[in-house]
Amino acid sequence: MNQEDQKIPDVELDLCLSSYDYQLPADLIAQNPAVPRDSSRLLVVNSPETGRNKPPLHHIFRDLPNFLQPGDLLVMNNTKVIPARLYGSKTTGAEVEALLLEECGHNCWLALVKPGKRFKLGSEIVFRGAGNREDQILRAEVIDSDEDTGGRLLRFDLPPDVSLMQVLADFGEIPLPPYITASSAADEQYQTVYAQEEGAIAAPTAGLHFTPDLLGKLTNIGIKQAFVTLHVGVGTFRPVEVEDVTTHNMHEEWIEVPRETVEMIESTQAKGGRIIAVGTTVVRALEGAAELGDLRPFVGKTNLFIYPGYKWRVVDGLITNFHLPKSSLLMLVSALIGRERLLNIYETAMACQYRFYSFGDAMLILPTAKEQFT
Repeated sequence: MNQEDQKIPDVELDLCLSSYDYQLPADLIAQNPAVPRDSSRLLVVNSPETGRNKPPLHHIFRDLPNFLQPGDLLVMNNTKVIPARLYGSKTTGAEVEALLLEECGHNCWLALVKPGKRFKLGSEIVFRGAGNREDQILRAEVIDSDEDTGGRLLRFDLPPDVSLMQVLADFGEIPLPPYITASSAADEQYQTVYAQEEGAIAAPTAGLHFTPDLLGKLTNIGIKQAFVTLHVGVGTFRPVEVEDVTTHNMHEEWIEVPRETVEMIESTQAKGGRIIAVGTTVVRALEGAAELGDLRPFVGKTNLFIYPGYKWRVVDGLITNFHLPKSSLLMLVSALIGRERLLNIYETAMACQYRFYSFGDAMLILPTAKEQFT
């Protein structure tokens, strides 16, 4: 058998976790956001698959209006990050850190707890107040475990007429991702300017680049804006750990695609406009709501996992940040323009000193870059 016969087909490589690896220099992991927000860099991919050797364009995010067209629709995720990281101790005095994932009942929350294996049913945790409120305490009891996430179900000791969300700001902190280790960013810098619906434990980071002024300029040239809600949770950042990516189980995340947004999408499509998703969470929300066929208003959970070979139903283009190696987000973007092509673009971005991950720079994938691939 010659070497050519031994080559693994690309379609098989696209389904292998190891095919989504790359080496990122540590100094390219952004520790702080650009100021102002729209001064971040923007790498623009606008050529079709047949023009894969055509280099991407290098711009500043505030140049975005130059690449969109009147009649296009930007769809954004209006979720808001909650102060989901809490610190406290066991009754033994051992230090505890908890990351709230989602509410599972009145004052009952699923949480990732460190060190998790030591928390048996019935264990009590005493959380301290945040900032200058250290004299306040909040008690919680471990009442169950969750095999899927490795988390614990915590029941917080609060009066029946008080919800944890009402007091969470007194005890919790906005959780930054673990790769951000030396940040001086204020809490509001890890929220989009249009954040409204509380519930996320991580920001929809593609939206961090927008300013009110830029949104106003886009509106003035005929580019409309619509919103969905996906509360970013463990499903978005949970690592893929199986070599055959088709066997990866995505954790469910709560989404809402309102009727108004569906109607705006349908109107845009009827007039020949393009649907540009601001972030991979918007992609999951829209495509998840259309998973069974036509796009319809939807409120509920989705575990949609998008990887190469996916048949797109709603999204035409995408604004996104640069994602971690071997992540489900890297696979989602690969489904739009191709894995090998995307990794080549990442190599270009690293060579040009783009900043990566949550506080990093952005990429705009125009519909023209997708047309001949799907």
